[in-house]
Formats: sequence, C-alpha cells, structure tokens
Amino acid sequence: MNRIRAVAGRELRAYFNSPIAYIFLLAFAGAALLMFFNSFFSRGVADLRGLFDAVPLLMVLLVPALTMRLWAEEDKQGTLEILMTLPARPAELVAGKFLASWALLGVGLLLTLGLPITVASLGHLDWGPVLGGYLGAMLLGGAYLAIGQFISATTENQILAFIMALVICLAFYGVGAEAFAGLFSDTTAAILRGLGTASRFRSIARGVVDLRDLIYYLSLTGFFLAASVGALRARRWA
Repeated sequence: MNRIRAVAGRELRAYFNSPIAYIFLLAFAGAALLMFFNSFFSRGVADLRGLFDAVPLLMVLLVPALTMRLWAEEDKQGTLEILMTLPARPAELVAGKFLASWALLGVGLLLTLGLPITVASLGHLDWGPVLGGYLGAMLLGGAYLAIGQFISATTENQILAFIMALVICLAFYGVGAEAFAGLFSDTTAAILRGLGTASRFRSIARGVVDLRDLIYYLSLTGFFLAASVGALRARRWA
C-alpha cells in the first residue's frame, strides 16, 4: 500500500507540475457549468439533469487526455525502464497511476458541487438523484480511466493513445445509447444497453443504485487494469 501511495503521489505531482491538470479542471468544470445552466434556465426545474446529461460525453472527450501520458510519457522521458526495475510490482504501479488520475477526476467533480447547493436554495431538490449522479460519474470515470491507462500501456505515442482511448470509450458509451440500441429488436437492444456505459449511468443518475450496475463498472475497471498489468509485464520481458 505504501508503494501505491508513493506512485499515486508522484503521478499527482506530475499532473500539477504540468498544464494538464489545470487545463482538464478548467475544461471539465467550465463545460459542465455551461451545459447545466443552458438546460436549467430553459427547463425551470430544480434538478441537476443538465449536469448529469453532459457528464458522460464530457468524460469520453476529456478522460483520454488524462490517461494518454500515463505510460507513453514514461517511454518518451526514458523513465519506464527505471520504473520497471523498482521493487514495486506492475500491479502497484498501475494502481498508483489509476488512483492519481481518479483523484484528479474527483477534484473536477468537486468543482461542480456549488450547483446542487445553488439549486437547493432556489427550490426543492431531490438529493437522491444528485448523490446517485456523482456516484455514477465516479464509477463511469474510473472505467474510462482504466481503459485509457491500458491503451497508454500498449503504445509509445501519446496522440495515438488519446485517439484510441477516445474511440473505445465512445464505443462503450454509444453502444448502450438509446439512439443506437433502439435501432435493433427488443432482445438485442436490451443486450446492448447492458453492455453500454450510457444506459447504466442514466439508471444510477436517477437515484436507482442497482447492484448489477455497480458490478458492471467495477468489473469493467478491474478488467482493463488487469490488462494494463499484463501489458507492462509483456514490456518487461520484451
């Protein structure tokens, strides 16, 4: 655990020693606020639907920017070989980098906490969907971060890592979206919704925390983190 904390601390310092963290936080919070207020004033309802409708797509677009450098940057700076010779196991390195990026994502969500407080002061706010929305956002973001880290561990090119992570996250988002799943028969559509991240996030954001949705996100995150460990081990022996 100490090694994981050390790796996470190192990665967080790297984020904030570069413009990446500040650009991400500014872009995430700014876009979330803009989309929320654009919807809030037009609907006139005391809820955070505008925010949580925007969060999944924002994460698809912005999370790959956090993960593209996780391992590709190590290659670029020539520090990957040093990391691989440290006493920390690949699983500890992957876990530390994941926790650092997940913490930064959490900071981005914290910057939006003024929204529910403001809405609650203007009218009756149902806090169930609010808490569900933030929980779903962290789970969804964790899954996308794990996907992005795996892609970064398999390529030395940061731009390629960004594009590939963007495409895969968008595929997971789109396959469960009603606009796509609705094109198929009821049985096929149900399967697609079960595979996609969009439909499961909407369920949690309504305040309905289903154990199956939690298992889905944790399994997806765990699978890609394990795949990242495998990719690092393959590099060690390459």
